[in-house]
This record gives sequence, structure tokens and C-alpha cells, in this order.
Amino acid sequence: MDKKINIMATIKDGLAIALVNFVSLILVTVLYLVTIWIPYLNVGTTIAMSSLPAELAKGNMVNPLFIFDGKYRKNMGEFFILMSLMMGAIGVGFMFMGIPGMVISVAWSFATVLFVDKDMSALDSLRESNRLTYGNKWRIFGAEFLIAFALGIVVAIIGGLFGIGNVNWLEAIGTIINVVIIIFVVPAIYGVEASIYKQLTTGNILGEEAPKAEAPKAPVAEAPKAEEAPVVEAPKAKKTAAKK
Repeated sequence: MDKKINIMATIKDGLAIALVNFVSLILVTVLYLVTIWIPYLNVGTTIAMSSLPAELAKGNMVNPLFIFDGKYRKNMGEFFILMSLMMGAIGVGFMFMGIPGMVISVAWSFATVLFVDKDMSALDSLRESNRLTYGNKWRIFGAEFLIAFALGIVVAIIGGLFGIGNVNWLEAIGTIINVVIIIFVVPAIYGVEASIYKQLTTGNILGEEAPKAEAPKAPVAEAPKAEEAPVVEAPKAKKTAAKK
């Protein structure tokens, strides 16, 4: 993609998306965590959670119960193929000093979203995700990293404050607070992913300067030309023949 994503504009837009769907995203996250231990059902809910960025990008209000829809289990086998390809390639990439694994993970970060949203095959999802993220990998990484970094700072501060003196009940309270904070940050993460997905799939990049339209030039009125007076030729004198 030739157009470059603006990191700060993306984060701002992502937070706005998260704010609109804040309660729904909290409820759907809690429902997912509560039911993730249920065999077979957890496959469908996991696939459904993968579609969240696409639904948010379209401006749809999320119904927390949508993760239990049976339609998300119909492509279960293909989803496992997709995850196996991703995990295998990313794992090999990290064996080469880590950087290739990071690049591949960002390049394929929207493969599961495309798999559900566009009903693509596993290989087509990987190819399309790589195509969409081309040229914006480090910007995508930067936007998501800033959210994670901010969360890490808050968690570290809470852990430090409640860990003073190694008092067990204080540490327990600090742990509970951190869990709550993490749950509340989930909507922001999904909001940023939705903003990135929306920009990549539509081509409408936030913060991009629109081309300046040139003001139409006023037509220059030409001064009316003065009519030229007809040129009157002077009568030619007749030659008189000389008398002999």
C-alpha cells in the first residue's frame, strides 16, 4: 500500500471506536473468558472474536451474544489450517534472530479477520493480509505497541504500589486491579485494530492531507477594440496626354 498510516490519528480513531462499543466489548470479553474452557464451543467463540475488528470497522454495534452463533464453527477445519500455517511460519521466523518472526506476525495480523469477514481460504487470507499491510508494517506495530506500552506502565505502577512491604492482601488487591485494568484496555486494542483494518481495506487513510483545489481563475475580459475607421483612398490624378 502506497499510503502511510498515521499512528497518532489511528490511535485516536481507535479509542473513539472503543468508546462507542465499550460496554459491549467488555461483556463479550468476559463471556469469552468465562466459556473458553468449554470444548468445541470455544472454537466458535475464538473464531467469532477474530471477526470483531471487521464488525467495529463497519460501524456495527456488537451484540455480546454473537460469539455463540453456530455459523462460526462451520469453517473450523480451515481455521485450524490457517492458525497452523501462521504459528509454524512465525515460529520459524523467530528462530532467525526474532526480527523475521515479528515482521511475519504483523504482515499476517489481519489474516484471521479476513478469513471470517471476506470468507477467504487460509492461503488467500494470508496473501491478502500481507498485501494490505505492505509498507505499513512498522506503523501498525507502532500503534499497537504504544497501547501495550501504556498498559505495561500502568500495570507496573499498580504492582509497585501494592507490592510495597510484601503484604499478601495488598498484593492480592493490586493483582485484582491489574486484571480489571487489562480487561478495560481490551476495547482500546480492538478499537485500534478496527481503525487499522478500516483504513487498509477502504484506502481512506486518517490524517492524510486532501489535495488542495486550485481556485478557478476569473476570466479576463478583453477591452473592446475600437472600430477602425475605413481608410479612404485619395483620388488619383488623371494624367493628361501631352498635345503635340
